[in-house]
Amino acid sequence: MYFTDRGIEELQSRRGDETVTLAWLAERLGEFVDTQPEFEVPIERFATWLARLDDEDE
Repeated sequence: MYFTDRGIEELQSRRGDETVTLAWLAERLGEFVDTQPEFEVPIERFATWLARLDDEDE
Protein backbone atom coordinates (compact mmCIF):
# COMPACT_ATOMS: atom_id res chain seq x y z
CA MET A 1 0.00 0.00 0.00
CA TYR A 2 1.30 3.43 -0.91
CA PHE A 3 1.19 6.25 1.63
CA THR A 4 -1.20 8.15 -0.67
CA ASP A 5 -3.67 5.28 -0.53
CA ARG A 6 -4.58 6.33 3.02
CA GLY A 7 -5.65 9.76 1.84
CA ILE A 8 -7.60 8.27 -1.05
CA GLU A 9 -9.30 5.82 1.30
CA GLU A 10 -10.17 8.63 3.72
CA LEU A 11 -11.63 10.68 0.88
CA GLN A 12 -13.73 7.74 -0.22
CA SER A 13 -14.97 6.92 3.27
CA ARG A 14 -15.74 10.53 4.26
CA ARG A 15 -17.11 11.92 1.00
CA GLY A 16 -17.66 8.91 -1.24
CA ASP A 17 -21.44 9.32 -1.28
CA GLU A 18 -21.30 12.93 -2.48
CA THR A 19 -21.81 14.02 -6.07
CA VAL A 20 -19.58 16.80 -7.34
CA THR A 21 -18.97 18.46 -10.67
CA LEU A 22 -15.63 18.72 -12.38
CA ALA A 23 -15.96 22.50 -12.06
CA TRP A 24 -16.20 22.10 -8.27
CA LEU A 25 -13.15 19.79 -8.29
CA ALA A 26 -11.18 22.25 -10.44
CA GLU A 27 -11.97 25.04 -7.95
CA ARG A 28 -10.81 22.90 -5.01
CA LEU A 29 -7.60 21.97 -6.84
CA GLY A 30 -6.95 25.66 -7.56
CA GLU A 31 -7.52 26.52 -3.90
CA PHE A 32 -5.17 23.74 -2.87
CA VAL A 33 -2.39 25.00 -5.15
CA ASP A 34 -2.94 28.56 -3.87
CA THR A 35 -2.28 27.36 -0.31
CA GLN A 36 0.29 24.68 -1.22
CA PRO A 37 2.24 26.08 -4.20
CA GLU A 38 4.89 23.37 -3.95
CA PHE A 39 2.27 20.94 -5.30
CA GLU A 40 1.53 22.99 -8.43
CA VAL A 41 3.33 20.62 -10.84
CA PRO A 42 1.75 17.35 -9.62
CA ILE A 43 -1.72 18.94 -9.45
CA GLU A 44 -1.27 20.31 -12.96
CA ARG A 45 -0.24 16.87 -14.19
CA PHE A 46 -3.20 15.24 -12.43
CA ALA A 47 -5.65 17.78 -13.86
CA THR A 48 -4.23 17.32 -17.36
CA TRP A 49 -4.44 13.54 -16.98
CA LEU A 50 -8.10 13.80 -15.91
CA ALA A 51 -8.90 16.17 -18.77
CA ARG A 52 -7.39 13.81 -21.36
CA LEU A 53 -8.62 10.44 -20.06
CA ASP A 54 -10.75 9.79 -23.13
CA ASP A 55 -8.14 10.88 -25.68
CA GLU A 56 -7.31 7.97 -27.96
CA ASP A 57 -3.84 9.33 -28.77
CA GLU A 58 -2.48 8.71 -25.28
